[in-house]
This record gives sequence, structure tokens and C-alpha cells, in this order.
Amino acid sequence: MLTASGSRDRNLKTFQRQSALFVMVIIVLCAVFLCGRLAYIMINQASHYGVLAKELHERERAIKAKRGVIYDRCGNVIAGNVSVSTISVIHSQIEDPQNVAEVLAKELGLDVDEVRERIDRVTSREKIKSNVPKEISDRIREYNLSGVMVDEDYKRYYPYGTLASHVIGFTGADNQGIIGLEVTYDKYLQGRDGAILTLTNANGIEIENAAEDRLEPVSGNSMILSLDVNVQQYAEQAAQKVMEQKSAKAVSIIVMNPDNGEIYAMVSTPEFDLNKPFVLPSGKSASSTDEKDMDELNNMWRNPCISDTYEPGSTFKIITAAAALEEGVVNLTDTFSCPGYIAVEDRKIRCHKVQGHGSETFVQGIMNSCNPVFITVGQRLGVDNFYRYLEQFEVLKKTGVDLPGEAATIIHKKENVGAVELATVSFGQSFQITPLRLMASASAIVNGGRSIVPHFGVGITDDTGTYIKKIEYDTNNNIVSEEVSKTMRSLLEAVVSEGTGKKAYVEGYHVAAKTGTSEKLPRSSNKYIASCLGFAPAENPKVMALVLIDEPEGIYYGGTIAAPVISELLDCILPYMGIEKD
Repeated sequence: MLTASGSRDRNLKTFQRQSALFVMVIIVLCAVFLCGRLAYIMINQASHYGVLAKELHERERAIKAKRGVIYDRCGNVIAGNVSVSTISVIHSQIEDPQNVAEVLAKELGLDVDEVRERIDRVTSREKIKSNVPKEISDRIREYNLSGVMVDEDYKRYYPYGTLASHVIGFTGADNQGIIGLEVTYDKYLQGRDGAILTLTNANGIEIENAAEDRLEPVSGNSMILSLDVNVQQYAEQAAQKVMEQKSAKAVSIIVMNPDNGEIYAMVSTPEFDLNKPFVLPSGKSASSTDEKDMDELNNMWRNPCISDTYEPGSTFKIITAAAALEEGVVNLTDTFSCPGYIAVEDRKIRCHKVQGHGSETFVQGIMNSCNPVFITVGQRLGVDNFYRYLEQFEVLKKTGVDLPGEAATIIHKKENVGAVELATVSFGQSFQITPLRLMASASAIVNGGRSIVPHFGVGITDDTGTYIKKIEYDTNNNIVSEEVSKTMRSLLEAVVSEGTGKKAYVEGYHVAAKTGTSEKLPRSSNKYIASCLGFAPAENPKVMALVLIDEPEGIYYGGTIAAPVISELLDCILPYMGIEKD
């Protein structure tokens, strides 16, 4: 007979055997699972973990791509590249930190403590300075300092310095456009950076004689512009000359082909040095933390030709005259009376000629730039028709120029226009427009009635010079009739031959023009903008120029001080463009 004690012993042994068997099964299953997982990783995931391992032991160094070159219409380089270097350090490879800090500080013109602080940062790669001139980087290479990397780079360079600075714009430290055409066409000009991949050991030190992977950079595409370096220089010289003569606040000049909208020159004095864009006119380098400095920088970079509006004054009479002729509310032989003013509701609006022009025809009214004549013409058009033509002549829309920051026309809402507002708008006051918008609308009126988009971009080439894209711009052929366009050309030529624009005359050429003088707000300030818009040849316009002289001292009439600038410009530009005398 079994005792109770023996039964318990047998049960315990049975339990122990079962437990051991269970543990063995678990161990076998785990071993099978681990073997299966290991096989899966080694066979199926080998490439994946191989890439991870490689990335862990690789260090990437960028190879900067060349930014595309910008050429003028004659093939002159106006924005190119120069070779520079980026100096950086690899903390784990530095053998003598203090010596490296002292050498780099001396060669790069930096503070020793600042350089040492960067060297001591435990990072895979620490940049010390970029855009280092080649001769300096070559000297640093000769020191053969362990852990110091000298990588080739490119820096934007502008051969003409200040030339067309507001138009061309410049790039930042990352070689991306900041203002001007450099921003507009950034997506074409930017290249694609390459890279060098080097192998390192577990401590992050590059392995000598290890193979390198190299991804070659791709250069950016290049731009061909309508801008002409010689015409731009003519215009800048003329602007600087009249600015000094009249002690003016600023001078703006635009030269354009009114037939297709290609801009040959755009000047906004004073210009700034594109190679030193953060140096203020005072010679001080702007501080990014100083709000006053940043405001001054933004004003310096601002392009008044497209970003600032002004009251155009009598140059806007081109628009009013064309609208009246197109609508048929005036004939060339219609007569008007100018006693020196005209009464509109409860006020007298004066003519620039205090004693008045007396009896005159519409043609004489244009030649004399007579305000009462144009106020009367505006009244004949009426508010609805006047605004309809403002839309038809595209005065109320932006030009679409390929520069950033274009401003829109500022004018009364049609429903708020009364007799006085209609009168003042008719002769170019009480509203504001950009200089380029005025030129674009005037171009459509004198080129046969075809709207144009003012522009600089003409085409895009690759880095071998192969043409890959021609830039197209929309046009509209229904601005004014050919008959009205021809009449306006004749009327504006008469302004030069017999009217207020006589000083825009150029010997040997038929020149057409319209002068303007507008008083700045507040009216009591006695500050003026003198202007003149001219083009030639009058019968077939190929060159149009607009001159604005802001706050001239002394005589401020457009016909007296702005018209001669038009004459000087056209006298240089027309022969240069191959337009023969008639």
C-alpha cells in the first residue's frame, strides 16, 4: 500500500518533468524564431541594413552648383560667379584645437575665441566661414591642418557693380535670389548641388584611401535679358547729371521698346552696389537686429519705377486725348476757350498759364498742355465712359512686369467720382499710377493699339549656351483703333515741334513727347515731380523713354528740365540702335 508521502513525491517528480519539458519546448521555439528572424534579416533585409550601416559611416560634403549667368541683350555678363570656398572643421579629427583656431582666425579675420568655440562643438561638421576668396582658402590648404575642410563654392559676382541694381537684384549667402530678377527667375538660375560621400570609422574619423562616392552638381540655366548695358549706362549718366544739376531727391528713367515691351534700361537713382548690398549709403554695414538699418536697406533696395506711385500730371493727357478721340466726343478742329481757369462746381481750377491761352483748337490744347481744354474733354466723355477707357487702356491693372513688388494704380472708385474728381483726373491729378504703368498704356496708344507687357526676360539657355526656352508674353490688339493711334502720334510730334516739348527735339529725327508737372501732396509743400514721356521715330516708334525728376530745386517744369533729358537720351540711343536719321 502506497503512503500519502510517496504519492506526493511521484506527483512532484511528474510536475518537474513536465515543467522541464515545457521549458525545453519554449527554448526550442524561441531558437527557431530567432533563427528564422536572423535568416530573414540576413537574406531579405540585407540591402536595407547595408544602406543604414553605410549611412552611419558616411559623411556628406556638399558640392555647390554654379548659378546660371545673366546676360544682357548683347551677350554681356551682368551677373556671374566667382570661385570661393567654405571653411569648416570636423571636431573628431582636430588634433591641436588651439593651433587650428589661431590659424583660421588669422587667415579669415575672425576672433580666436569665436573660432575656438566652434571647433569645440561636438558636431559632425561645423562651418567656420563661407564665401572665402580663393587665395585665402589656398593658403589655408597649405597648412595641412587635420580636421579642417576646404570645400569649393561659388559666389555671385556683378561685374558692373551698381548698374541696374534695382532691376538685377542680388542673392544671399545660400545663393538664392533676394530681390529683382534674381528672385523672379530663381527657379531657372538655381542649379542642383552635388555631394562627396566619404567613409568614417566608429569615431567619426575619415578613413584614409577609402573610396569616395561623388554626385556631380548641375549648373543652373542662364538668362538672356532685353536690358542693354550701353543704354542703361546712357540713362544712368543722364539721371545722375540732372540729379546733380537740380539737386533733386531722386531721378527715375525707363527706356523701352513700345512695340513689344522689351525694357532696355530702368534707372532709379541713387543706385547701390550689388556686390555690397548690405552697405548703407552712409558706408555703414546694416545690422540685421537694428530696425532703423533694415528700414533704410528696404528703401535703398526699393524700385520706384514699379513699386512707387505718383500723380502723372500732364503726361496722362495722352490717355484722356486717346479716349476722347476713340469715343468721338472731340475733333481736332474743335475750339475751346481758356481764360486761365475753368469753373467746376464751386471752385476754379487753374491752367498752368495764369493769363490763359485764349481761343484754341484741340490740337493747340494738346501742344499747350491746357488744363481747361482737358477738363472740358473729360466732361464730354463723362464718368462712365472715362472709366471704361481706363479699363480698356489697362490703366487700372498691373503691367505684369517680371519684377517683384509692382504696385497697383490708386484711383477713386467710379461711384465716388463727381464733377471735380472727373476734372482733376482728366489732366492727371488726384490719383496715382506707377511710371511703368503709364508707359505701358501710352505704348499701346501709339503702337497701333496693341497692349504690351513690359519685361526684361527674353530667353533661357542651358550652361552650354543652347536655347531651351523663349519667354512669351500676352498681347491684346483692341486698345485703340489704328486711326486714333496714328492721330495721337501726330499730335504728340506737334508737342515737340510747336508745343511744350520743344526741348525734347533731336536733330535729324521726328520725336514725339508729352511733358508733365505734378505737385506733390500736401499741395502746400511746394514740391513737384517734373516729367517727360517721349518716343521716336514718331511715325513708327521703336524707342520710348520716360524721365521723372523728383523734387527739383528752382525751375520745376517738365518742359524745361525733363524734356532736355529725353533729347539727350534719344540722341545717344537712336544711332546706337541703328535707327537712321530722317
